[in-house]
Amino acid sequence: MHCPICNHPETKVVDSRLVAEGEKIRRRRECLNPDCLARFTTYEVAEIHIPTVIKQNGDRESYSADKLRRGLLRACEKRPVSAEQISALIHHIEQQMRSSGEREISSEQIGQWVMEGLKTLDHVAYIRFASVYLSFADIAAFQQTIDELNKS
Repeated sequence: MHCPICNHPETKVVDSRLVAEGEKIRRRRECLNPDCLARFTTYEVAEIHIPTVIKQNGDRESYSADKLRRGLLRACEKRPVSAEQISALIHHIEQQMRSSGEREISSEQIGQWVMEGLKTLDHVAYIRFASVYLSFADIAAFQQTIDELNKS
């Protein structure tokens, strides 16, 4: 790392700490140039790749946490589900996407992860999401999903 004061090419790390709930690393650094010896702070954030989403029609698009959040907020509207719970579910889904090791992931898989998460959060939100995601053809399909939910 170059010193921002004198541009010397070598610095040493004096102290490292996790900040912002483990998302950043704060490092105190010191310039090794004997004429400078400046101390400064850097923050490091891991650049993590999230796979491309393959939609049902075969199109590919970049993953959008905002799009996922909007869908979850719509399903959880007027339900006792907090914003923190929704954020935690999104974080969990993103972890599953990263840990899959795949460069591309189907929207169906993401939908399944959302349904699994909503099933534990709120049954009404689960049914709302399922009704759109599974595109129920008739009331019987809707009733079957409700019956399956009651069994678990």
